[in-house]
Amino acid sequence: MSRIISALLLIFSSLVVFSQPAWSAPTEALELADNAPDRHIVVRGDTLWDIAAKFLKQPYRWPEIWRLNQEDIKNPHRIYPGQVVVLDRREAVPRLSLEDMVKVEPRVYSSEERQAIPSIPQKAIEPFLSQPLVLEANALDPAARIVATAENRVYLGMGDITYATGVAEGVKLWNIYRPGKTLVDPDTGETLGVEAIFLGSARLVRAGEPATIEIVASRQEIGRGDRLLPAPPIDIISYVPHAPATPIAGRVISVYGAVAEGGRNSIVSLSRGQRDGIEIGHVLALSRAGREVSNQYQGKKEVFKLPDERYGLLFVFRVFQRVSYALVMNVSRPVVPGDLVRNP
Repeated sequence: MSRIISALLLIFSSLVVFSQPAWSAPTEALELADNAPDRHIVVRGDTLWDIAAKFLKQPYRWPEIWRLNQEDIKNPHRIYPGQVVVLDRREAVPRLSLEDMVKVEPRVYSSEERQAIPSIPQKAIEPFLSQPLVLEANALDPAARIVATAENRVYLGMGDITYATGVAEGVKLWNIYRPGKTLVDPDTGETLGVEAIFLGSARLVRAGEPATIEIVASRQEIGRGDRLLPAPPIDIISYVPHAPATPIAGRVISVYGAVAEGGRNSIVSLSRGQRDGIEIGHVLALSRAGREVSNQYQGKKEVFKLPDERYGLLFVFRVFQRVSYALVMNVSRPVVPGDLVRNP
């Protein structure tokens, strides 16, 4: 089962400088944000992306200002409310460090205050950490299946009892899916997978054939023929947002939720995945392909290809073999299927 992101977190000490940077060598100089503060006190509700934007014009380049290597990007420490991010401008390349606030008197921190802050808005991606799934065609066919409903009801919701075949006795928690749309690469026409629509969750009440299960959460109506897969265990993965080290060029396949366009905090599926070098934490630039225009000039027809227009950034938070899902971070226009995604 795919691993689940529960938090995307970062902290780093200014006392260590790494000689092997993990990012690709940038062509532009690192630019501080306008009116970048000398320090920022971390508070509940902060995200590391927003904190980076206070100091940098290009927030995804924060591995450079924190001086991180590849291992730190994938397995960083954590940053908590009450700590202070400090900007050191004394060197040619500025750097960030972390300090604890001076405590005038002893204080007991609540569990909420000692909860590390996420890299991106956690609430925006929580519903997508274990779903949707991207599967090969017909991959749900052998999965456990709902075969009957209590009182012969057509549709089920939270609290309802139903019966399913193929339910393993040792698995207590299950996710319920229905085959969704086929995901196709807009460039090649290749079928990249089938999106399984998450319908809800269930728990095993009594083993058997069929087994008795109870619906414990529902996002859509559930009925006969819907499939069940074991709910995956929580696996904490911490990644620092960073640009890919190799060239990436793909497209937005769809905006999740069957809407025509998206904006900030929308979830989009991308036509590139693990096989193409995509990993959790990658930041990609969004661009609109330039259109062709024609003019008549001095009796001749001229055709021009307008340049692609970059308009935003994406943060990849879930990766499958040939498809990935990303959160729209900053955009100046709506995101639509077919838009280009590339290295920032």
